[in-house]
Amino acid sequence: MTESTLDARTTEAAVVLANDPGWWRQAAVYQIYPRSFADANGDGIGDLPGITSRIPYLVELGVDAVWLSPFYPSALADGGYDVDDYRDVDPKLGTLADFDEMIAALHAAGIRLIVDIVPNHSSNRHEWFREALASPRGSAARDRYIFHDGEGPDGTEPPSDWQSMFGGSAWQPVGDGQFYLHLFAPEQPDLNWANPEVRADFLRTLRFWADRGVDGFRVDVAHGLAKDLTYPLRSHAELEAMRIGAEGSHPLWDREELDEIYAEWRAVFGEYDPPRIAVAEAWVEPTRRHRYAAPTSLGQAFNFDLLRADFDAAEFRAIIDHNLESVVVTGSSNTWVFSNHDVVRHATRYGLPADHGDDGQIGRAWLLTGGVAPTVDVELGLRRARAASLLMLALPGSAYLYQGEELGLPEVADVPEADRQDPTFFRSRGTDVGRDGCRVPLPWTREGSSFGFGADGAHLPQPAWFGAFSVEVEREDPDSTLNLYRRALWLRRDLQDVEELAWRAHASGSDDVLWFARPGGWESITNFGSTPIELPSGEVLVTSAPLADGRLPGATTAWLRAAAAG
Repeated sequence: MTESTLDARTTEAAVVLANDPGWWRQAAVYQIYPRSFADANGDGIGDLPGITSRIPYLVELGVDAVWLSPFYPSALADGGYDVDDYRDVDPKLGTLADFDEMIAALHAAGIRLIVDIVPNHSSNRHEWFREALASPRGSAARDRYIFHDGEGPDGTEPPSDWQSMFGGSAWQPVGDGQFYLHLFAPEQPDLNWANPEVRADFLRTLRFWADRGVDGFRVDVAHGLAKDLTYPLRSHAELEAMRIGAEGSHPLWDREELDEIYAEWRAVFGEYDPPRIAVAEAWVEPTRRHRYAAPTSLGQAFNFDLLRADFDAAEFRAIIDHNLESVVVTGSSNTWVFSNHDVVRHATRYGLPADHGDDGQIGRAWLLTGGVAPTVDVELGLRRARAASLLMLALPGSAYLYQGEELGLPEVADVPEADRQDPTFFRSRGTDVGRDGCRVPLPWTREGSSFGFGADGAHLPQPAWFGAFSVEVEREDPDSTLNLYRRALWLRRDLQDVEELAWRAHASGSDDVLWFARPGGWESITNFGSTPIELPSGEVLVTSAPLADGRLPGATTAWLRAAAAG
């Protein structure tokens, strides 16, 4: 793509997005984990000016929006999801002025901005929590959080045997006979969403960022805000046996009270033109996602089904069918995702045996062996990842991409224990290796102390092989994963925004082939098997791997444009 073409398309995109309230329905959204994207001041930590400096890269890539993971003041007890102040920028990442400069530059380039908001819990350094600890039991300050008297003869036992998501007790003593609830790390006390002051303050936070031009919000743990703490508290075993969303609401997750909370948020979104949007991170039953994707609620909800799936044609088809049906109910659009900051990168996951014993960790169980056993087929993993991603980008709805997947980056399996940062690793005493391996800073150049990330190293160590996956190297290779994503993302802009597709049956009769058409003559065909197949007629637009004598090899996707009739 020439520089003049790029400039013209950037200008066109800026005009279109500025006048399109439905921009989110078919958007390609690029997740930036700010501490690991680009470091402008050379201190080893990515920052907002670093993001601003790389906006030309995002334009060239062809994304429509950026999802920015937490950038708020934080002690980094959980990668920034322990928020000290919801209406400021972490000084290590920049200033509010830097934020304003970044969003202005993104908008000038035709790129929207979605920011992470973390409403389930604050950090233990938040001014409210410091006030709560300094206040007596029963005080208004403590009522903003979830405090409970201890059990046992002397009140030193936790109120229940609930377990934190990061391991260990979910209750932390404060030294006066009370405990506070933290469903995640102890540094992340859960807020009390039954308290009107908490609800009102978050509306203020939404307006604060929307007034600065933020286009939408990714809502962390969206299914966890409302809680039933009726005494006596149920046991951990009882909670584990309850299915979230089943009849008889779960005390901690996916409760009906959330409808009222998010209706208030929706009213705030409607105060702006165009209305602000939101997408829920809600790990709930697929049949329950409609509650968050409803137009009276957040409007869209992450669909993690493909992320959890094996590289299997039947599994992919069933997931796609179900999710296309579900948006008919909500009037929303689908979200599709394969990688993010919480899971092993899909270029590595797809190289693991199907029976690798994941144990619910989305690939992390493999890392417990140091990435040694079972052996990862690196070439197959990348080939499958490219095929799956090209298929996903052809689907109706929005596509969420995680920084580095456009480079085909594998997981970093061997982060030294001394360098690990994820509380999951420490709270579980190493039984869950954590998420650091997908959060290693990006390689921009083939050489250098931090491969172009910053001047002097990076906050998580980068392996020596990172240079081969750098932007600099992949830009020069027309067949690189980076150039595949670029071609696909720019072609994708011509797909019609219609939440439907038509399945086709391939002449081979193979169950390993998924072939569908989109309105406007677009077709996508994926060979999940190992035997090459004949391509249907039409103009081949892009393929995830080279064709073999004109045939589509295994673990490969092709996009075609059907020949015009007549």
